[in-house]
Amino acid sequence: MSHITDVTLRFWDEMVSRPAGPLAFRFILQPMMASLLAIRDGYRDASMGRTPYLWTILHDPLRRNDRVNEGLHAAMRVILFGVGMDLAYQVFVLKGFRPLELVVIVALLCFVPYLIVRGPAERIVHRWMAHHSSRGTQILPHG
Repeated sequence: MSHITDVTLRFWDEMVSRPAGPLAFRFILQPMMASLLAIRDGYRDASMGRTPYLWTILHDPLRRNDRVNEGLHAAMRVILFGVGMDLAYQVFVLKGFRPLELVVIVALLCFVPYLIVRGPAERIVHRWMAHHSSRGTQILPHG
């Protein structure tokens, strides 16, 4: 087999075996933390009257870079935690360093959940705020 084939097979084998191996709790903890941060930021978006996060990234080239940077900054703690967890996994379980696996795992466990949750959180909060404002209840933005 070629070197590329060996590396590819090892990559997929190691990726598939991670959720069942040591430190598997991070497959719950990291997406949950990213989702909580996304809910917080979705609330801020709604209280500021901003467009949904992912929609802006996909459809507004003028504001795309600012919103991506904002999301990276907001999720940075979870991303750094994910890097640390995956580095520990690689050192203690794989006995090596796999930078591509690190990037894939951290993106899947941290940034993808953030992207998925922030927009719906903004919409839910926006509708909730609109419902309460139509009833005469004043909603004070947090933050």
